[in-house]
Amino acid sequence: MGRVTELVDGEKTTAEEAEFYDRLRPLVTSYGRADPVRRVAVVGNQPLEPSEERAAIIDSADVVFRVNGFRLDEAGGPPAVGRRADVVVFNRGVRPTPWFFESYTERAYLMIEPGRLLWENPKIPEFWPADLGIVTMPNREVVLPLGEAMGADPRSGGHWATTGTVMLWIATRLFPDAQVDASGFSFIDAPDQTAWNHAYGDPSAVGAEHRIELESVLVKRWIESGRVTYRH
Repeated sequence: MGRVTELVDGEKTTAEEAEFYDRLRPLVTSYGRADPVRRVAVVGNQPLEPSEERAAIIDSADVVFRVNGFRLDEAGGPPAVGRRADVVVFNRGVRPTPWFFESYTERAYLMIEPGRLLWENPKIPEFWPADLGIVTMPNREVVLPLGEAMGADPRSGGHWATTGTVMLWIATRLFPDAQVDASGFSFIDAPDQTAWNHAYGDPSAVGAEHRIELESVLVKRWIESGRVTYRH
């Protein structure tokens, strides 16, 4: 099956959304390795078995996206998820790992804050480096359209996508003509799980604000259409 870039009706961008991604694209591209961007890697935090092939696919991408408390492969250790991180998508509740701020001046940090729709405190985390800027992702152009596409209601229902799915959504809209290689999203195969196992750190409960069964349906649709290639 060939790769699909045409969006279904519920996923098509509005003029306002397209304008936002057009503004963001040059910044994100500047942190990658090639312009134009023809292939991106989007890596979630599911624990994965070693794989030289997967790690090579991730590290050879033009832009590599990571999420929240991610880990990278150790130098000299078994390859699994690669060693590059060009764009970090995170939320205010992130628990930084040893890799989160590594070489932070060479990365773009994109913060999502869906909780601001209802209750979230707007303060910058106290542990944040004073010389590191944050690009805040607008709920109107990012979180709300994704909620509509997956059949959730972030504004009145208090349900929104996990940060990993928001990351994948942002990547596909920033680079709609690029090949997208995704790895490390456990909800695709286990949409009924109630806790997350992380590649680094202790497990945690799936938040009540998330409907990962809806996310699983949405991302599987992208995989089955050829729009996203999933690397187990």
